[in-house]
Amino acid sequence: MPVLPNPLRQWLAPAKLNLFLHVTGRREDGYHSLQTAFIFLDYYDWLKFVLTDSGNIERIDIKGRVKLELPEEDLCTKAAKLLQQHCGVNKGASIYLQKHIPAGAGLGGGSSNAATVLIALNQLWQTNLERRELLELGRELGADVPVFIHGENTLAEGIGDVFSPLEVPEQTYCVLIPQIHVSTAQIFTDSSLTRDTPIKTIRGSLPPALKNDLETVSCRLYPAIEKALNYLRQFGDARMSGSGASVFVPCDTLAAAEKIYHQWPDRIDGQADGFVARSLLRHPHK
Repeated sequence: MPVLPNPLRQWLAPAKLNLFLHVTGRREDGYHSLQTAFIFLDYYDWLKFVLTDSGNIERIDIKGRVKLELPEEDLCTKAAKLLQQHCGVNKGASIYLQKHIPAGAGLGGGSSNAATVLIALNQLWQTNLERRELLELGRELGADVPVFIHGENTLAEGIGDVFSPLEVPEQTYCVLIPQIHVSTAQIFTDSSLTRDTPIKTIRGSLPPALKNDLETVSCRLYPAIEKALNYLRQFGDARMSGSGASVFVPCDTLAAAEKIYHQWPDRIDGQADGFVARSLLRHPHK
């Protein structure tokens, strides 16, 4: 008898950082051309799955209460339904999710959840799609979903969906998150956003003098981001991840990162949060 996958195992959805983000142009279809580096962190949302015969898909919080107020755009349920329809699956699933990665923070929490749902249910439903096929489904869910399915630290170009290998040494990061929700659409449609950073030739590892082109707009619209960056820049080369609100600085040791985090005045005053994490060489389900 074949050994069936365990539906009650814990599946991890890691946070990501953009180590840099250059906006290199704007296409006729309105999408922006980018150059960015994605890495994963050992800071996770947690998911579990219970398979059902009903064909229904529902997302439930980890305490067992059905989130009846779920929006239509919930990426966990969208990912499950997409795989279900693509493969003609007649089974359903209850998706138990415990959130740790805040929304609107530039850490990819929703995209990571969607990718983990595709990876997990592909195994649990035994649909047996290859990873390249899951990548194509991920593209239908959002620009950042494919990188989590790709599963490696990577240089991403195009609209963020053309991947090249990237060697990034393991590193400890202090990540600070002002308690604001940033609208990525608002950042990318801002008239002052520059969209002409020259494309850099990057092979294997990151060169110096990289930046996040979205920072200027994000800091103007959300002063709390600029305040957090100014605090971190006392300790190193701090940057914003994605369109914000999270900002980060690499640290030599775990103790140094924790000291920076715990001494941040806005965290002490309850106006922000954050965490300390190590980078991962690959996605935990790669």
